[in-house]
Amino acid sequence: MKLLIIRHADPDYEKDSLTAQGFKEARLLGGRLAKMDICKCYVSPLGRAKDTAAPALEQLGQEAEECEWLREFAPRIHRPGQAQEAIAWDWLPQDWTRVPEFFDKDRWALNASMQAGEVQKEYDWVVNSFDEVLARHGYARKDNYYEVVLGNEDTVVFFCHFGLECVLLSHLLHVSPMVLWHGACAAPASITALVTEERRKGIAQFRMGSFGDVAHLYSAGEEPSFAARFCERFENTQQRHD
Repeated sequence: MKLLIIRHADPDYEKDSLTAQGFKEARLLGGRLAKMDICKCYVSPLGRAKDTAAPALEQLGQEAEECEWLREFAPRIHRPGQAQEAIAWDWLPQDWTRVPEFFDKDRWALNASMQAGEVQKEYDWVVNSFDEVLARHGYARKDNYYEVVLGNEDTVVFFCHFGLECVLLSHLLHVSPMVLWHGACAAPASITALVTEERRKGIAQFRMGSFGDVAHLYSAGEEPSFAARFCERFENTQQRHD
């Protein structure tokens, strides 16, 4: 089975929709997906994800199943030394890298700020809901791999958000999500692809074949939107700062 995890196109967060550039990206993405044999689509309930999915769904002649757990992963916490609440995974490099637990796939949520925000509870809800969907498609989670109940080569698509995408990947690849949130960058309208490997009959794992693929943008002469990251140099005032 193949999984395509797609980040929404360039967002207009105020309207929970897309910018003009984002709608262009969504159309180009839709053209690429329309050429694929896609079995099933799932989508976040947030407008920017649904607007991203719309062109592809129209061309595929499909409807996506809306899943609450695919919304952006956004539990709020109080980080040390800051009175204002912030999204749980948005830490400065000099702060999160000092916490050894953040690099550990089993201990990253034991940090006091994470515990106070019940981040592990939210994480478990997301990955358990994800596993329920995978089980419906024939792959049942057991320990750290998947039992093949009904092997297939179907392609299943998830339209979601960067923070949520990293949660799913951390679960599939056995990596702390903190490492992915801060060390990876999925551009708007990008595709991350994973495929099952069944080296022994009935036992599968998911292997990532590509991350943040935006070939459909480059082939149309479009540069990926900058919304995925922060400034390359602090002096670059035209690029995103805090």
